[in-house]
Amino acid sequence: MEDHWEPLGEGLRVLVSPSHGFNTDTLLLADFSLPKPRSRCADLGSGCGVIPLLWCRRARPESVLALEVQEDAAELAKTSAAANGMEDRIYTILGDVRDYKALLPHQSLDLIASNPPYFAPGTGAVSRNPERGLARHSQTFQLSDLAEAAFYSLRHGGRLCTCLPTVRLAEAVALFHARSLEPKRLRLVQQRPGKPPYLFLLECRRGGGSSLAVEETLTLTDGSGRYSREMERIYGDYLEINRKEPSNA
Repeated sequence: MEDHWEPLGEGLRVLVSPSHGFNTDTLLLADFSLPKPRSRCADLGSGCGVIPLLWCRRARPESVLALEVQEDAAELAKTSAAANGMEDRIYTILGDVRDYKALLPHQSLDLIASNPPYFAPGTGAVSRNPERGLARHSQTFQLSDLAEAAFYSLRHGGRLCTCLPTVRLAEAVALFHARSLEPKRLRLVQQRPGKPPYLFLLECRRGGGSSLAVEETLTLTDGSGRYSREMERIYGDYLEINRKEPSNA
């Protein structure tokens, strides 16, 4: 399969490749982290740039910095931003999140989202595809790097939103808290009723107080295998033609 366009709804489309696409988790994070109008945002590890596209369509932020370390993915994101007429708001930058002081503004962003590599070094099955392997494993992008970058670039009260497997929840909460990124919202995601949650969505605030609101668990499908009402809402906002299947967990 070659590079091709996939629809995101309401005339929005994204250019994807065999190595760089998106899945249910990307759409969940875009919805969970929706920015306020006129806010200054960043998507760290942006891949082919789906989250910035969805933000700009739904929320009208002032600007979105899309940081991506893989050149081919960054080129896809740039092409998609231009094709959707959003190149004046989405700024795609090729770079490593560990170089955040050179790439990100200091203490001025209102929101950062990141769908970081799911697995810590030495854990999880390694993909034979090197690009996918880089996206799934923390070879160059660890949670500590995300915390440092967010603390540096978020204003006081700015938000960091991320999603990870539930096995990393305790690690994430402790690490972000230690960098004055206080966890404020938590939503667990389960495949269907009766199954344990496999994913969490977490919002932290720079310099926030120590209170955490746990939201209702998001269930992807109902008992019959159909999408839940919440998933229909999320997909109804984004997808007109291509209906992606929920992640199996």
